[in-house]
Amino acid sequence: MCSSRMKPELKAKTFAGEVDDFFPPSPRKKDWTIGLMKVVSFLVIFMAGAVLGLSVSARFTRYFASQTELFFPRTIYTANCEESSLSLRSFVSPDHLMHRMSDDELFWRASMVPKMEEFPFERTPKVAFLFMTRGPLPFVPLWDRFFEGHEELFSVYVHTLPDYKLSVGNSSAFYGRQIPSEEVSWGSVSLVDAEKRLLANALLDFNNERFVLLSESCIPIFDFPTVYDYLTKSAHSFVDSYDEDSWRGRGRYNRRMAPAIKLSQWRKGSEWFELNRQLAVNIIADTKYYSLFRKHCRPSCYPDEHYIPTFLNMFHGSLNANRSVTWVDWSRGGPHPARFGRANITADFIQTIRNNGTICTYNSKPTSICYLFARKFAPSALEPLLNISSSVMNF
Repeated sequence: MCSSRMKPELKAKTFAGEVDDFFPPSPRKKDWTIGLMKVVSFLVIFMAGAVLGLSVSARFTRYFASQTELFFPRTIYTANCEESSLSLRSFVSPDHLMHRMSDDELFWRASMVPKMEEFPFERTPKVAFLFMTRGPLPFVPLWDRFFEGHEELFSVYVHTLPDYKLSVGNSSAFYGRQIPSEEVSWGSVSLVDAEKRLLANALLDFNNERFVLLSESCIPIFDFPTVYDYLTKSAHSFVDSYDEDSWRGRGRYNRRMAPAIKLSQWRKGSEWFELNRQLAVNIIADTKYYSLFRKHCRPSCYPDEHYIPTFLNMFHGSLNANRSVTWVDWSRGGPHPARFGRANITADFIQTIRNNGTICTYNSKPTSICYLFARKFAPSALEPLLNISSSVMNF
């Protein structure tokens, strides 16, 4: 019987061979790790270089592109200089009346006066018609007929309630002529604020030379050429300014105004003024005396009847004719003048206003033409006025 045991040497050899076959030889672990680290390092450096290169390239591309565009532009941009920059034309004669200036800013801007005597543009003196109203202007058709054909010789400015929108056709002289306005109360200093606001807005146009304050109840009683020549050729402004020794005159003086304003300097007059540019600027620029009226002229003192007449009397009396060019009828008495409607309007009535027998002075010479405008007319007077305007008032 053969023995199943192997020789010890043979058994050991066989086991070692089995082990070698089950765990084949592998590469050295150290060499494999170093190789992987080299590959990863190379990839990191490559990616960092690529990112840096792209960034630098983008910067240089933008720089050289901007320089190329600067000297060799691919796109030519154009702009309307009248709209995007301050041209002389837009400065001396603004096209748009709406702005965001406060009253103080507006008055400061309007009080600027050029030192150079010669204008660097062709200046045609214009008459600024300043309308102060709370609502509609019923006589727009009559005024448009009056203005027709003289567009280069006048400007229109309208002060209304702040939220009121004037509704007129785009061919009207009143179209787009509302100014930034504030609330106005009869008999208060806010009336003078509105007058100054109208003056200041009109002063922004350096072509405006004469300034007439009117209301919604005013009408012209002469044609435009007569009115224009009368005002632009006058050496004086037309402001009612007189000393009235009564409770309606001196009786309204407040002694707290002294010593800046003395009782002997106190004057009264109609608020419906006509001013030349020099006096308009002086009124807008005044803060000292106006502040005294604002503080001390309260009902029964009415600033609109006293401020401008007193101010002109104190400093510019020689430039004032001491009369108004707006006719009004106070013969019926009371706090308000007579009002005229449809039944009152006849050719004879208008002729009576035009030639009422009054003799006044114009440029230091006597004249029978003392009034250019009239008030107070009701809306019902429009139709008959239009019917006689061409035959009686020549427009």
